[in-house]
Amino acid sequence: IVAFAQHLKRQGRFEIPKWADVVKTSRSKELPPSDPDWLYVRTASMVRKVYIRAGTGVGGFRKVYGGQQRRGTQTKHFCKSSGKVARYVLQQLEEMGLVEQDENGGRKITKEGQRELDTVAVQAAEAAEAPDED
Repeated sequence: IVAFAQHLKRQGRFEIPKWADVVKTSRSKELPPSDPDWLYVRTASMVRKVYIRAGTGVGGFRKVYGGQQRRGTQTKHFCKSSGKVARYVLQQLEEMGLVEQDENGGRKITKEGQRELDTVAVQAAEAAEAPDED
């Protein structure tokens, strides 16, 4: 995921919106993410999830990235994540040609997207093996 996030950042095809530095990722969060590249990491994670399981849509991603909402002395309660972030990332990935809409609903990976993910994975695996041999 980290390798593909760096790949997206180097390419420069993924547009970071103005609201990225002030938006919370869920209503259960108190503050926006502290990592300035959090949107690249979220995008890489979402591409991986679409690659593994086709047909995942915005609602599914809201559930996946949701978490426990702390409510003080009351019991914790599950809360879905932001739909705007998931929708924006999927729309950007569609513009880049990495995912496409599935006829049964949700998104699926394209051939180009699969090829790009595989090449980045091979490069990351080679980079991880190289220091071990020294």
